[in-house]
Amino acid sequence: MAVERTAVNPATWSVEMGFNQGEVVSGHTRTLYCSGQTAMSSDGKPQHDGDMAAQLALSLDNLEAVLGEAGMSLANLVRLNVYTTDVDLLFQHYGVLAARLGAARVAPTTTMLGVTRLAIPGQMVELEGTAVA
Repeated sequence: MAVERTAVNPATWSVEMGFNQGEVVSGHTRTLYCSGQTAMSSDGKPQHDGDMAAQLALSLDNLEAVLGEAGMSLANLVRLNVYTTDVDLLFQHYGVLAARLGAARVAPTTTMLGVTRLAIPGQMVELEGTAVA
């Protein structure tokens, strides 16, 4: 059975920013809930201290690795939560995230939250996702 995704956007401003207000997903057989992914090396060492763009890119790489291990990709994302210690700085580098999602032709429902700190000192962004296949 093929996964069918239907965007729900009572207003269109979010689509211009690269995300849907809601998505109805039907026909899926598997759901993957991904823990928050940060800019950590494969051996668990924090990377790119103070570099938001590099941390965002590596966090996306790590999210893609989890998706890939489950036989999925960014195209399967239906939900993305973004946690950051600096919302203004993240918006300066939001193109990194938007470009990767755009290349995957996906606009998952998204929430961005500014937080005081993340679990690992020095980390500035964390991505948590839900994917369906």
